[in-house]
Amino acid sequence: MFIQTQATNDPDTIEFVPGREVYGAGPIAFGGPEEARRSPLAARLFELEQVRGVQLNGESVAVTKAPNAEWLTLKPHVLAGIMQHFTSGQPVIEEPAAADGNGAGGGGNGASADPMHEIQEGKEPVSDADEELIEQVTELLETRIQPAIEQTGGEVAFHSMVGGTLNLKLEGSAYAMLSQIENMLRHYVPEVEKVQDYQDAIEKPGLQTEAGQAVKKVLDERVNPAVAGHGGHIALIDVQGARVYVRLEGGCQGCGMAGVTLKQGIENEIKRHVPQIEEILDVTDHASGTNPYFQPGKGGGESPVA
Repeated sequence: MFIQTQATNDPDTIEFVPGREVYGAGPIAFGGPEEARRSPLAARLFELEQVRGVQLNGESVAVTKAPNAEWLTLKPHVLAGIMQHFTSGQPVIEEPAAADGNGAGGGGNGASADPMHEIQEGKEPVSDADEELIEQVTELLETRIQPAIEQTGGEVAFHSMVGGTLNLKLEGSAYAMLSQIENMLRHYVPEVEKVQDYQDAIEKPGLQTEAGQAVKKVLDERVNPAVAGHGGHIALIDVQGARVYVRLEGGCQGCGMAGVTLKQGIENEIKRHVPQIEEILDVTDHASGTNPYFQPGKGGGESPVA
């Protein structure tokens, strides 16, 4: 998802353009949390104390800040909130329940469906570790790791522990810092053998198919060796029919050239070696990356590798 920003005549208001329809019946404006209860998107933005107004337009979200707030510090949180909303599968406006057969999300080719919602239908891992061990891990996350992660706009939280594998809920920059998180946890808690995002632990039969294995081979042997030189990594999340889901990690998360990397690099390489694949979808939270995806002026003169 590309999120661009546009200045307005009011310096306290900025338009955020996510590159997709926001609210086709708009504009609709909200002046506070109470008014925004019927809009999950607006309500999420009003959780930020310095947001004073939200207007949902056809293809943009106009956010008004408090006069004493600074866009430099507030903008990343607004961008993250918009990104999180559109990856949550929630509607922009909660309309009254429609009659059977007329609800949104019915038939069609599914092109507008949220990718993360589609791929999280498997069974999530359930902890089998004892409570004392879980408490030890949770305390480390809350007192040592999260305070460091949140300084770069990320979040990390305990999800489950199965055997020696610790599954975490990761957001934003936490993906790029997974190896550091793992090293610290393994140092203090010897029972931890592996640390991963809980989404990677959910069963995804598509990864075991012939197409899934072929895509994994392309990423392992052709794509990742190239992006590793730029500090990046491409994780294969799932393969469903002719559709591939990937997550851009490390230097690729939030890179201003990430869109070029995906379209000209990863997508072309996968389709060339696995011709049955028709679409590659990026589920990365670029809003919290080191070089934010949403920054204007992505430029076209750089290498197509992020």
